[in-house]
Amino acid sequence: MEIIAEKINGTRKEVGAAVVGRDTAFIQQLARLQAAAGATYIDVNAGTGKTEPEDLVWLTETVQAAVDLPLCLDSANPAALGAALPRAAKLPLINSISGERSRLEGVLPLVAEYGTPVIALAADDNGISKELDRRIEVVRAVIAAIRDAGVADGLVYVDPLVMPLAGFHQSGALALAAMRAVKAEFPEVKLAVGLSNLSYGLPARGLINRVFLAFAVEAGLDAVLVDPNDRAVMQELVAAELVLGRDPFCRQYTQSYRAGRFGFEGTASAAPAPQAQH
Repeated sequence: MEIIAEKINGTRKEVGAAVVGRDTAFIQQLARLQAAAGATYIDVNAGTGKTEPEDLVWLTETVQAAVDLPLCLDSANPAALGAALPRAAKLPLINSISGERSRLEGVLPLVAEYGTPVIALAADDNGISKELDRRIEVVRAVIAAIRDAGVADGLVYVDPLVMPLAGFHQSGALALAAMRAVKAEFPEVKLAVGLSNLSYGLPARGLINRVFLAFAVEAGLDAVLVDPNDRAVMQELVAAELVLGRDPFCRQYTQSYRAGRFGFEGTASAAPAPQAQH
């Protein structure tokens, strides 16, 4: 599973203040903590307006000076992405394009020029549909445009868009159905989700996120935007991949356990092995 570490997002109050104030130490510490916790990509989202191009460049250079990981350049602003892409030390992931004409016309040429992987959202100028068939139609149209631009399916991560259950109680089921449909029709395309949206507005959000994550792994999830320092979520993810046969020789599970990323004294892990039944 690819972990897109979500914490460096300027829409979060403390991060936004750090971006405006050019607080290098704060941003780099966030980056190091997420890298140490097992991130694959470090998401960088300036979350600013008119100054986003220079802010995203500053974030790109600041994070890269702290960690040796590729970035996820998180912006719908072509000017910001165009400014940051040449500064990327490693091939970044772009988050995101969609069926919206402005994004296709503004961001897709950059994806094609730099050959970056890209997250494609299941939304267009009509918004996010609550109908499975319509959402898949949008995905087909986006993938057709991506192919026309010369970008291979294997570089595409489709985000089915997990919307808050508090506003639409079928949101989780719809997202999972969309994931399965995308995998069936486009086997080389990958799947990505932003986990925390689902539980927005509800109590005990972590429980909801963890349950959905296990189902999403079964549906073929390849990447998740998440806080890698959330031990409960990460241990759920590692265990789900193990149970579903996505962890050869149990390597990821045992290595994560030995690294102290989960597991507690007195749990079933310390119990003797069950005896064979005769």
